[in-house]
Amino acid sequence: MSPWRLLLTRPEEDCAALAHSLALAGIASSSLPLLAIEPVALDPPQTLRLSELQRYQAFIVVSKPAARLLLERLAQTGLQAPREGWFTVGEATARVLEDAGLLVTCPTAGDDSEALLELPDLRKATARADSRVLIIRGVGGRELLAERLAEQGASVDYLELYRRCLPQYPPGTLVRQIEAERLNGLVVSSGQGFAHLRQLAGADWPRLAHLPLFVPSPRVAEQARAAGAQHIVDCRGASATALLAAVQRSAAPAS
Repeated sequence: MSPWRLLLTRPEEDCAALAHSLALAGIASSSLPLLAIEPVALDPPQTLRLSELQRYQAFIVVSKPAARLLLERLAQTGLQAPREGWFTVGEATARVLEDAGLLVTCPTAGDDSEALLELPDLRKATARADSRVLIIRGVGGRELLAERLAEQGASVDYLELYRRCLPQYPPGTLVRQIEAERLNGLVVSSGQGFAHLRQLAGADWPRLAHLPLFVPSPRVAEQARAAGAQHIVDCRGASATALLAAVQRSAAPAS
């Protein structure tokens, strides 16, 4: 049995799947979801984009919630998605779309925007002078994909289907759970996940900043470092496989 006892902070459904993967490897965990997915109403321009998917040469779906909500919207409206031209950052998001019969390409090494931008198939899809790309995501988020694709000459639109919220917890919930279950590591899957962790910790953050913090990318690592986190492990990916590899190569703190 691994000495690690991790706090998982993804949305509830993802926490359950991740906890199962870790348990199979002998790693104990406890879940406190810090990202709740709240669907949003589409304004007229976004509704038009959804109804005119055939105008786009490439579709980038940035997360599993974006993939699920897109498929739900299409089913509700009776619209048909083009079968080809789909791209995702990670394999888990790709599987959601593939299960609906779509042809999806995602990076085999790395699961971030930078890796996605290096895909030859994406470069090919956006090579024509009048190429159009639709990025399907939550409200807000990184602009890197749109900026890089625009630099390459593509016209980029967003279809924003949800917002990420911090669930309501009583004050002190985070510290009480960590101490009661003797957790010795924290896991966040995104920059917003870390921001919510820091927000929920509040005045208790200095007590938690010494705990090992597993993050998905150098960008989130820098965000955590700037906030005072003292022991950061960059998993180089947000997948269960990336986290498991990072945990197995890291020594747990002494009890």
